[in-house]
Formats: sequence, structure tokens, C-alpha cells
Amino acid sequence: MLQPKFLVLGLTTVIVAYLALVPLGYLLWGTMFRNGQLTFDNFVVAYSEAGLGTLTLNTLIYSAGATAISVVIGVVLAFFTERTDIPSRRLVFVGSLVPLIVPGLLYTISWIFLASPRTGILNAWLEPLFGPEALNVFSMPGLIVVQGFDSAPLAFLLMVAAFRSMDPALEEAGVVGGGRIVDVFRRITVPLTKPAILAAVMILSVRNVESFETPTLLGTPAGIQVFTSRIWQVLQGFPPDYGQAGAYSVSLLLAVCFGVWAYSRYQNNSTQFQTVTGKGFRPRAIPLGRWRRPLGALVLAYFTVAIVLPVLVLVYASTQRFYSVPTWETLGNASLENYEYIFNNPQTTRALWNSIVLGLAAATVVIVLSALVAWLVVRSRIRGAWIVDNLAFLPLAVPGLVLGVSLIFVYLRFPIPIYGTILVLLIAYVTRFLPYGVRYASASMYQIGTELEESALVSGASWWKSFVRINVPLLMPGLIAGWSYVFMVSVRELGSSVLLYSPGTEVLSIMIWEQYENGNFVQLSALGVLMIVLMSVIVAVAQRLGAEVGVKSN
Repeated sequence: MLQPKFLVLGLTTVIVAYLALVPLGYLLWGTMFRNGQLTFDNFVVAYSEAGLGTLTLNTLIYSAGATAISVVIGVVLAFFTERTDIPSRRLVFVGSLVPLIVPGLLYTISWIFLASPRTGILNAWLEPLFGPEALNVFSMPGLIVVQGFDSAPLAFLLMVAAFRSMDPALEEAGVVGGGRIVDVFRRITVPLTKPAILAAVMILSVRNVESFETPTLLGTPAGIQVFTSRIWQVLQGFPPDYGQAGAYSVSLLLAVCFGVWAYSRYQNNSTQFQTVTGKGFRPRAIPLGRWRRPLGALVLAYFTVAIVLPVLVLVYASTQRFYSVPTWETLGNASLENYEYIFNNPQTTRALWNSIVLGLAAATVVIVLSALVAWLVVRSRIRGAWIVDNLAFLPLAVPGLVLGVSLIFVYLRFPIPIYGTILVLLIAYVTRFLPYGVRYASASMYQIGTELEESALVSGASWWKSFVRINVPLLMPGLIAGWSYVFMVSVRELGSSVLLYSPGTEVLSIMIWEQYENGNFVQLSALGVLMIVLMSVIVAVAQRLGAEVGVKSN
């Protein structure tokens, strides 16, 4: 009789393979076959376009710059939050996640309001000192900074999970030995969290390569084109050129496969990073001493620029009949008409309900699968387990628009009529965000020593009991962080939703996109403010739940 362990892991592998390979298979078929015949015409057309070298270079510069900003911000904020006595640590955690809550489209629009060369609020403030058009968001630096700020919460969540699962004894010893906080961070903390940092770099690099809201809104007006904006352009033709879009997507897929392979090779030596062992520990805050307030002020300055100003400009725009640079007169004309419109619109209420249900379901399914995949990849000695890791990561390389097209072909032919229902959106979200959940769970699993689980098995516990009662509680910080992230990005997902929704299954991202296309920026802003409030409450609840499980802190 088949053991429950292999039954569970086998079923997990089948689900992951189905989610990853079915849309990928349709992508490859639509790109490389025509009338049943193998052809590379789509690649020839795609890579014969003028400016391919510039397209590639722009993509690399944009992705590398945004990733560097995101990872640095995420690592530093997570260290301050989880390892030091910086003021208002809980507020820092919640504030760090606000860019996740604001859809990428809204966040980019808020920066257009702030840093547009002619109408940007910041340019109006800086003009007396630096002259007109001091800032230009429609530029490569503008793309990099906006996308870097928008992606920083992902790195922060991943690093928070790593810090919570790491024994701080070495850091405390460094502080007691007279080491400066900068030296402790550089020589102890960073080396011990290399697996999590590398995972953040990988995920963010691919995420930034595949993002399209920021490059489309900021890069297109400046003539800066990257791969995703090119994919979006060929999909906007009539008829849409799915072949060219697939050719670009296959290229991204190959790059990701190489990255996953390199990452897997690096993790072969991962036992040197294990800090959670059979020895108990309690995480304690490192005192910052006289640097406590200056560093707190520095974090506050970051929040002001990256979070407070974009949110405030949305709040301001949501109270206006049309957007204009703030003056005392426009502030005096503020009203709640846009909010009344949203609350009285039944389509908005339905979209809100659909988004919440889909977010909760997608996050839960993803995290359950991720925990099982993490054990299979990190703990098991089953040959070929690395293939499951690669399969779970593959959907990250497929842009949301292309994934939507692939799922249309799949489920229009599916024997069970689920196309046009909310279930097809759930499948798209689980497929799209499974890589993030697996990376969160794997990063935490690498830091849990094997002796804890081995002791339980020697004592007679079954594999399932040892997994649920030992691994899951220790993984819980990473799982809670991953759940929070998947929930929020599911609510704001646009790429696949715009092609898969039908009347009655609209979600909030679709409402935002439709209002953007119609030029209703003030209603966009009102809806964005409501989303920020709602998501902030949910994140706070998830954080409180995370504090009650797993490894406790003082």
C-alpha cells in the first residue's frame, strides 16, 4: 500500500506540474507550431525588429536597477524591524507593505502626479531651488526608482521571514564583543541570510523584467521600450500577434530556467546557513544606542518619499472633480463625491467581493502547496526533486497577459465548463503566484536544522505528524509572510484578469483599468484609497496572527 507521505508528495507534484506545464505547453505550441508544423518564424520576426539590442539593454538596466533598490531597502528595513529596537517597529512593518496594497497602476500614476516634468507637485516645490523640471519620472532613472519602490515590499517580506527563523545569538555576541551595528550587519547578518537574499534577487529580477504597468506608463512616452512593453504593443494590434508575444516570453523563460539552475547549485551548500537547530532560542532586539533616533529618522524619510507622498496625492486627487496641482483653492473645493459614486455603484461592490474571495482562496492554496514543495525540494532525498522546484518557478517567466491567453485556449476546450467563472481566475492566480509562495517557504526551510525532524521520526512520529507539528510551526513566519504577499498581489493582479474576467466576475484591478482607460483619475484615486484602508487592516490581522504562532519574540 502506498505510504501517505508519497501519496501527498505525489499529488503535490502532479498539481504543480499541471499548473506549470499546461499553460507553458500552449505557449510553446502557439509560438513554435503553425498548422501542426514546427516553425521558428515568430522568433525570426520578433528578433528582426529594429532596436533589439536597445530593447535588451533597456530591460537589463531597468531590471537590475530596480532589483538593487528593492533588495537594499528590503534587507535594511527587515533588519531594523526584526533585529533592532528602532522606534515603532510594528508601524515600520505595516508601512513597508503599503506599496503592495496600492496596485502598480495606481502607484505609477501617483508618481506621475508627483514627478511629471510640467505638472508634478515635487517639481513645483523644487523649482525655486533647482529650476523647472528638476525631476522627470518619464526617464530610465524614473522607471528604476518607481519600480524599485513598488517591489521593495516583496524583498522585505522575504527577509522578515528569514530573520524571524534565524537564531540571533551570533549577532548578539558581536554586539556584546563591542562590534558596531554596521559591522554586525555586514559581517554576520548578511552572510547568514545569503539564501534569502539570493532568493529575493532572483524573484525581483524576474518580477521586474515581466512588469508592464511602469514601463508602459512611464517608458512609452519617453521612447524607452523594454520586453514587456514590446509584448504589450504586439498584443494591442488587430489581430493581436500572439506569436511574437510568445517568442519574447519563451526567451524570458529560458533566462529564468538558467537562474533557477544556478540557484539550485548554490543551495547545495545551504547547511552552512542553518541557524534554527535543536537548541532553543528567543529573538531579542539589538540596542541601537545613540543611533536609534537618527536611523529612525532615516526610515521615516524613506516612508515619506516612497509611501506617504504617493498615498497623500491619491487622497488629494480622490477629493477633486478633476486633477490639478494642489493649491489652497483646490484644497478648499474638496468633496466626497467620488466616494459616494463608488459606494453607490453595484459593480464596485461586486468587484470588491470577488477580489476578497479570490485573494483569500488563492493565498491559502498557494501556501499549502508551497509548504509541501519546500519540504520535497529541501528535505527529501528523492531524485529529481529539483525538477519540482523548477516547475513551481516556471510560471514566473510567463507574463500575466500571455498566461491569460494560454488559459483561454486551455479552458475553452476543457470538458468541465469553468471558463467565464470565478474558478478560472482562481486557477490563474494560483498558477501565477505559486513561485512566490515556494520561495518564501524554501528560504525558511533552509534555515531549519534536520535534527528536529529526525528526533521526531526516531521517537515514532509519522512523517505527516512531524511535518505538521515541527516544520509548519517553524515555517509559520515565512508562510504568514508569503500568504500576506500572495493575497495582496492577487487582489491587485491585472495582467491575467483583464483577459479572463467576464460580466459578473469583475475584480478591483479591472475596475481600476477601465477607469484609467476612460481617464477617470479622480475615481481611480478614491478606489485606491479604499483599497489601502482595507488591505492595511488585513495585513495588520495577518501580522498579529503571525506573532501568535511559530517562534515567539520577547
